Amino acid sequence: MKKHPSIRNLSLSAMFLALAFIIPLATGQVPQINAVLCPMHIPVFLCGFVCGPAYGSAVGALAPVLRSVIFTTPLMFPTAIAMAFELSAYGLLSGLLFKLLPKKNTNIYISFTVAKIVGRAMWGIAHFCLLGFDVSKYNLSAFWATGIVSALPGTAIQLILIPTVIIIVKNKKLLPARN
Repeated sequence: MKKHPSIRNLSLSAMFLALAFIIPLATGQVPQINAVLCPMHIPVFLCGFVCGPAYGSAVGALAPVLRSVIFTTPLMFPTAIAMAFELSAYGLLSGLLFKLLPKKNTNIYISFTVAKIVGRAMWGIAHFCLLGFDVSKYNLSAFWATGIVSALPGTAIQLILIPTVIIIVKNKKLLPARN
């Protein structure tokens, strides 16, 4: 029987999208904790690594917007929209770099780090644009405080968790074929 990587990747992407809805429920009662831990990022990164850049980008773009529609958190404007740009970049770049770079464990960390930096920059740029290019509403200080400093605990958890999971999956040869 012939295996269908696109069906498998679509199924896994649906699972990662569901996880992006479910994981934040564990900390959702305290929005400040959600903002610090960034739990929606984890399944998006994993989707990019496991299913590839197209699937990771799609899950990243859909997760915050659909979660806002279904659960009303994060707020659609500007948060969910800005997060859609950020998470889409995470899924796209983690998948693309993992696909292009040699399959060394260090390159998993490089893929994660580059995706994280670019995604966070996208988030900040999107916030600035969505708030009318007004530095009195959103500026570099606000980006630094909300996008970098407050997210450090979540970034540290992601830096440990995501590459570890991908290394285990890679070493056990559990990564599906990607197209």
